[in-house]
Amino acid sequence: MNTAPTDTESPEEKRSLNFIEQIIEEDLKTGKWEGRVHTRFPPEPNGYLHIGHAKSICLNFGLAEQFGGKCNLRFDDTNPTKEEQEYVDAIKDDIRWLGFDWEDREFYASDYFEQLYDWAVQLIQAGKAYVCDLTGDEIREFRGTLTEPGKESPFRNRPVEENSDLLERMRAGEFANGEKTLRAKIDMASANVNLRDPVIYRILHAHHHRTGDEWCIYPMYDYTHGESDSIEKVTHSICTLEFENHRPLYDWFLENLGIYHPQQIEFSRLNVTYMVTSKRKLLDLVKEGRVSGWDDPRMPTICGLRRRGYTPEAIREFCRAVGVTKFDGVTQIVELENSLREDLNKRALRVMAVLKPLKVVIENYPEDQVEELDAINNPGDESAGKRKVPFSRELYIEQTDFMEDAPKKFFRLSVGREVRLRYAYFVTCTDVVKDDDGNVIELRCTYDPETKGGNAPDGRKVKGTIHWVSSEQAVTAEVRLYDHLFAKEDPNDVEEGRDWRDNLKPNSLEVLTDCKLERNLADAATNTPYQFERTGYFCLDATSSSEKVIFNRAVSLRNTWGKMQKKGG
Repeated sequence: MNTAPTDTESPEEKRSLNFIEQIIEEDLKTGKWEGRVHTRFPPEPNGYLHIGHAKSICLNFGLAEQFGGKCNLRFDDTNPTKEEQEYVDAIKDDIRWLGFDWEDREFYASDYFEQLYDWAVQLIQAGKAYVCDLTGDEIREFRGTLTEPGKESPFRNRPVEENSDLLERMRAGEFANGEKTLRAKIDMASANVNLRDPVIYRILHAHHHRTGDEWCIYPMYDYTHGESDSIEKVTHSICTLEFENHRPLYDWFLENLGIYHPQQIEFSRLNVTYMVTSKRKLLDLVKEGRVSGWDDPRMPTICGLRRRGYTPEAIREFCRAVGVTKFDGVTQIVELENSLREDLNKRALRVMAVLKPLKVVIENYPEDQVEELDAINNPGDESAGKRKVPFSRELYIEQTDFMEDAPKKFFRLSVGREVRLRYAYFVTCTDVVKDDDGNVIELRCTYDPETKGGNAPDGRKVKGTIHWVSSEQAVTAEVRLYDHLFAKEDPNDVEEGRDWRDNLKPNSLEVLTDCKLERNLADAATNTPYQFERTGYFCLDATSSSEKVIFNRAVSLRNTWGKMQKKGG
């Protein structure tokens, strides 16, 4: 069994245990749960998983791995009006992509519908549940407030036999949606409003993606959650902090049913600046066409982050670095981006790509000659080796790497100035060609053939090095530059009369349609990250094809956003 670092390990190898790890360590020492560690990840299949779910996935599966235990995947499929098989399949894909495996432990709350119903009957027989005819609005009205106790339902003291009969008829489909509910009989004066006779079952005449039309009554989450944990013999039921006030209800159900009782533990959910992680709001963005879909690279969904170019290693490291606490907080988005930069800096292949091309003609270079020059794939990883890049008379450079009237501290190309072309030669701009509107459309240059490889034998130095692409061999591509989807750090912070949608950033996507990439990117793979030198980290988009090559920017090379924020930009 794997546990935390021991006293024999060096300080560098040690790390502090989070409070959940401390609980598990103590449980193992005392023999609680017979030395078992069994967690579960219980998503609702009513949307795609987002970065907040990634933290929960890493925590639940990670604890099981760390302590030699098991982690179940259990779908909380108790609301057929919002659930789809599409979401089930996507959730499984996301978990596998993050690097976790539930083996043969794939479960559904709907697997337990019959047992949950039998337990509801048991609560009725014990006088601890009743069928209520109040409407949803009336139930809310009768519940009271945080400062005032609730009022008992006029149906609260129905005889056991009548409640049993009504529940059976509810199941048989005799009543309309909302006409009746089954409620637990607890305490309408409880300081915890969750204990004020909560609903256990509601009527929903809706087709279920797994059980079809077999059921027309469905259990509520607070009822289903603990009992499902009990059935699966979970030891540590780990939830986000908003369920802390629900824990007494979790305990009440298990205690009054007299069944196996796991321990519920709450931790703070992950909130990231410039993101919304409400599935309802994410669904609104998709349905309203404000993004291209759940996997839009601006979305905080795991599939959106994957399509943008995030790696599972970067997300797992981010979740580890954020930590596990009992206190709500907000994590800066730059921490997520920095996790990706650190990961891609180690693994990404370096390539040259010109996003806003300006043509260069080297007039003293042979017209029909093409050289194959050596370029380094990753300077931090010798095993990545080298590649060949073609060099010819006509090239493309970035428009921003030329300035006609350049200031003294501009170290790139200008008329009369010499720069180094990466891996190639020194070149000097001799003239410019302009269109009828006076825009520079072409540069005329000369090169020094003695500077092959980027070094001058006479020892002269140049201050500027720029990237380039050979014109004839270039791959033409569309490049998409993604920014934060929201302009405000807290998208939910809105003035009166406005909506969170008003905080959407209008220019969160810039599409460049005539980019020139080096020849080697013609064979790019969708799962391979690339560093476009001096520009950022990119990956091939999932919709890319031989007819239209598309690359997405995952993240810039540096945290320019953080610098802008410090300057008040």
